[in-house]
Amino acid sequence: QVQLVESGGGLVQAGGSLRLSCAASETIFGIKVMEWYRQPPGKQRELVARINPAGTTYVANSVKGRFTISGDNAKNAAHLQMDSLKPEDTAVYYCRMTVGGIHIYWGQGTQVTVSS
Repeated sequence: QVQLVESGGGLVQAGGSLRLSCAASETIFGIKVMEWYRQPPGKQRELVARINPAGTTYVANSVKGRFTISGDNAKNAAHLQMDSLKPEDTAVYYCRMTVGGIHIYWGQGTQVTVSS
């Protein structure tokens, strides 16, 4: 069973930066879309950023200009650089990988807490 392993979460002061990483536990062949979601306390999970195999990215308006997604399709890895963090960015962040438009894998989540 493929697992996505996330790292890089933690506690940071407002205005600080964190870099989240996500990697698959084994080699996966196929076209992959890598995404980062987050779920703030008491709220629904929401899409934060996406990168497709061509390198095209999408970033939610709430984090545009502050967050950057990057990925390595061959290495089954993705990263989320988060700068100028705000208390409202506090959430559990999840990595998601979709392979061939069919198979979906989720990471276990990593906590990001931004203090004011």
